[in-house]
Amino acid sequence: MLYLIGLGLGDAKDITVKGLEAVRRCSRVYLEAYTSVLTVGKEVLEEFYGRKLILADREEVEQEADNILKDADISDVAFLVVGDPFGFQMNLENKAHCQLYKFGETVSIVFWTDTWRPESFFDKVKKNRQNDMHTLCLLDIKVKEQSLENLIKGRKIYEPPRYMSVNQAAQQLLEVVQNQRTRGEDPAVTEETLCVGLARVGAEDQKIAAGTLQQMCTVDLGGPLHSLIITGGSLHPLEMEMLSLFSIPETSSESQSIDGL
Repeated sequence: MLYLIGLGLGDAKDITVKGLEAVRRCSRVYLEAYTSVLTVGKEVLEEFYGRKLILADREEVEQEADNILKDADISDVAFLVVGDPFGFQMNLENKAHCQLYKFGETVSIVFWTDTWRPESFFDKVKKNRQNDMHTLCLLDIKVKEQSLENLIKGRKIYEPPRYMSVNQAAQQLLEVVQNQRTRGEDPAVTEETLCVGLARVGAEDQKIAAGTLQQMCTVDLGGPLHSLIITGGSLHPLEMEMLSLFSIPETSSESQSIDGL
């Protein structure tokens, strides 16, 4: 397993408890050593972590990433990054998820009601795809909500919590697509658009699934919290390689063929 671990921006103690536990059980621990520095040196980190650190300079990270990844499939390897590891653009990150710099504006998808069915967020999705950028869709959460009757009567009675799933978001998106076609518009997203569904990211039972928007209507990712990524249309070969590991059977996309996906 490869661990990308953020160290924060302060000193040795800014690492998370889970991050520290991972560092102490890894066979090799690399410290990214060219985009930023902590207020303490390598020796202080080694003393606090109880592990020797291997400094990784720009050349090693960008040109010799395979050395860092060597044997990560059979042993634990950690790569320590000052600040947020997912804000660090490098070859290792490209092998791990959709490239951060290819994400456009984030959108929110809310639960529809019988009388309120907003579609305005879709304009941002369209703009992102026109710019060949991915869209992160944050899905609605309803916690401690009151019914209109209880709200009017001032009763402190709350509805059961609801968390939008990838399935529900995909179904609403497909309805937006159909509505646009009915109005004679050319939707930026279709049933065959490649999407990525994510659930409980960072937890031991996290789920990731890559497939068409149509397939997202039926995939089961379990309990909350969920989010959805609508891809920008074209993918980097490393993104395609990574998503193939999470493909839903019989996946297709609107503009590309992904081996194994």
